[in-house]
Amino acid sequence: MSRRFFVIAILAALSAAPAAHPAANTDPDWPCVQRKVPELSIGQVWNAGELPETAKQWDKDPRLSDLAAELVKRSNPIDDARKQISDYIASLPKDQAHEKLEQLFMGVFDKINIERALIISGISRYAESQRQLAADLRKKAAEVDKMRTASDADQTELARQTAQLTWETRIFEERVQSLSYVCEVPTMIEQRLYSLSKIISEMMQRD
Repeated sequence: MSRRFFVIAILAALSAAPAAHPAANTDPDWPCVQRKVPELSIGQVWNAGELPETAKQWDKDPRLSDLAAELVKRSNPIDDARKQISDYIASLPKDQAHEKLEQLFMGVFDKINIERALIISGISRYAESQRQLAADLRKKAAEVDKMRTASDADQTELARQTAQLTWETRIFEERVQSLSYVCEVPTMIEQRLYSLSKIISEMMQRD
């Protein structure tokens, strides 16, 4: 096997392997180094006391729901988010502030958990696609290598197949790099949730 096709085979085999730290993950097909946590719990991010049942009623307040949707956007700088929360609370009667902050946290938590779950599901589908692509590359690499060693090989067809394999390998490698970035997204979302949780709890303490 030529050096080029040997590299392809090794790369493909690596992509098909289980996660780099299987002991940290219960899903052997999870492709990220980061531990897979399908769903966050309130206790992981909230330390301002037990939330009452009324906190779950955040979706009954359209204004609060719209604010929660704005806060979870990663394109929204955290300092801007802090001001948006502060302005919202300042617009409320003082005796409503505490309850609304609890509901706001719950709205943010629920929205982020949904977004994060969708991303994790997408990562799993992406990884499965990579495993299938890796298998296809190994098969094509073997076929091209066999053609290369054949004495009666059609050189024009060999060149075409080699170029196609090179192109598909480049796509595969770009997808490997993209996966490394995508794997960071759940962590980025968690960090935003922690920041928003801290801001909300601090405002509750000042209330």
